[in-house]
Amino acid sequence: MQITPVSNALGANVSDVALDELTDDEAAQLVEAWSAHGVLFFRDQHLTPNQHKAFARRFGDIDINRFFSAVDGHPEIAEVLKEADQTANIGGGWHTDHSYDPAPARGSILYAHEIPPIGGDTCFIGMGAAYDALSPPMQDMLGSLTATHSGAHVFGRQSPHRERTADRIGNPDAVRDDVSHPVVIAHPDTGRPMLYVNPGFTTKIDGLTIQESRALLGFLFEHCQRPEFQIRFEWAPGSLAMWDNRSTWHFAVNDYHGHRRYLHRITVAGSELAAAF
Repeated sequence: MQITPVSNALGANVSDVALDELTDDEAAQLVEAWSAHGVLFFRDQHLTPNQHKAFARRFGDIDINRFFSAVDGHPEIAEVLKEADQTANIGGGWHTDHSYDPAPARGSILYAHEIPPIGGDTCFIGMGAAYDALSPPMQDMLGSLTATHSGAHVFGRQSPHRERTADRIGNPDAVRDDVSHPVVIAHPDTGRPMLYVNPGFTTKIDGLTIQESRALLGFLFEHCQRPEFQIRFEWAPGSLAMWDNRSTWHFAVNDYHGHRRYLHRITVAGSELAAAF
């Protein structure tokens, strides 16, 4: 098995491995690489739903998504689908999966079945690199703050996004109360400081005025989207990406109208997050 970094900020390609025949030694190497690189990419895999689930369980319990439509007979696997005649996609904005939960997901494992001939890439951002690039005074200030995360504006009954994807996202009554997490977390596996806010689900900085919160979040969101913190993955059938939700953002690019895009996603359960300092 070969693990090759793709940028200084995050990401690695993993080759010469069959995930349906993974050995314990290979699994241990992937656990270490996932924590180190944030997102791992695989090509030319051949996984049944049961093999996809078995691979995911190498990294923890499966967190069954409350909102996505599930693969028939496999409630652990969420469908990530856009039909050729649909215009709204799923994940079409920078976000971190499940940050609205008290114990956010450890990671997501997305496996491609049908990909448009052009487009449909996924972009990723590294939150460790984004944090490291902040000035020491800004790091010090952020280290004492917490932020509120919510899923109501995305998955709730009044969400315009849910209305656009109601055929694929449902169960609005499963939205839970808002939660707070540290703005700078210690990565649970490495201890590395990471920014933990995201445009999709972070709604305010706790204790600040509305204006102060908007200004600070606006600055952080713009800072994190600098090109040097980003990578882009071009999908093909049989490709698999697994990303660490504690250390990355991702964005599903919606540039393939008129074509079907269909993937299976499994979410790996995580734990409560602790402040870095």
